[in-house]
Parts: sequence; C-alpha cells; structure tokens
Amino acid sequence: MRITLHPVIAPTIALAALAIVAATPACARSSVAPGAINGASHGAANAALGGYEPGTIVVKTAERRLYLMLENGQTVSYPVGVGKSGKTWTGETRISGKYLKPAWSPPAEVRMEKPHLRSLYMPGSSDNPMGAAAMTLAGGEYAIHGTNNPGSIGGFVSFGCIRMHNRDVLDLYQRVGVGTRVVVLK
Repeated sequence: MRITLHPVIAPTIALAALAIVAATPACARSSVAPGAINGASHGAANAALGGYEPGTIVVKTAERRLYLMLENGQTVSYPVGVGKSGKTWTGETRISGKYLKPAWSPPAEVRMEKPHLRSLYMPGSSDNPMGAAAMTLAGGEYAIHGTNNPGSIGGFVSFGCIRMHNRDVLDLYQRVGVGTRVVVLK
C-alpha cells in the first residue's frame, strides 16, 4: 500500500507519493511548557525508553502511545491509533516529509476494504482522513497523521499509519523535522 498525498494549491506545500520500507510491512524541536497538551503529557525520565537520543520518536504499538524523547530521558507522550490486526509493523525509519492539511487519495488496499471512500480528499476538508497534518515516513507507505475521527485514537484502527488527535499531530509537527528518527515497537 502506498500513501498518496497530492499537490495542492500553494506550491510551497506540494506533496508527492512516497513509499516506506518497514521491518514487517502491513498496510519526529521547539519547547513547550510542561503539563498536559491536548491528550499529550510530559513524563519523568522513562527507564523503559532509555537509550534513545533526544528528538527520537518511539511508538509503542501495544500501548497505543507515541513518545517524543526529550533531554535527560524526559518524554512527551501522545495517545495514538495504530495498525489493526494484520496491519501492524515494527522497525525503524525517518520522517521524509511534513505536510499541513494534505490532500489524500486512498491506496487501492484501503479502497478495496472501504469502497465508499472518494478517490481524492481535498486539503483541509473536514472529512479528510489525514487530518490537520501528515508526516510521511521514509519510503512513503505509512505516515504519522491527524484524524477527523478522534474516537479512533487509542485503538487498533489503521492500515499501518500512526493516527493522532489533530491538536497532538500539530504539536509534534512543530517539534520534529524531516530526518527525525522513528522507532516502532510491538
């Protein structure tokens, strides 16, 4: 499956189709004040996440949490939706692109399962499954993106993408850049 993000009106946000190589394919800096951030939370040093450099994104699929590693072992933790049964994957990749309000075309695999989906969702439309922002992962098959279905956060719901509340994906979007290391664990 391939994520297809389409060029949109402004050339500065032209998007391209990309594909990701994952270990088991199936279907991330600015500072913010401590405290709750729309479902995200700042945490104390987390020994279970030790060994990752500041700026690394770690997704713990079983927990349905995305962690952004900060200095001194601190983390920002976000609730996420992850791949449904048969669509989860593990591995390491990098953010290859960052897009605000991306246009999106459902991949063939998604359209087969959900034939009611349109062939193109316009940028910024309230029913665009990519939500407020998308960060494609190297190779392009998957992305970390927002959602227009906030009730899906916390579940095994996607075709392999990492789904976030729109507020949270915008927060993460501002904290990370292209090239950010992303580690997806079970």
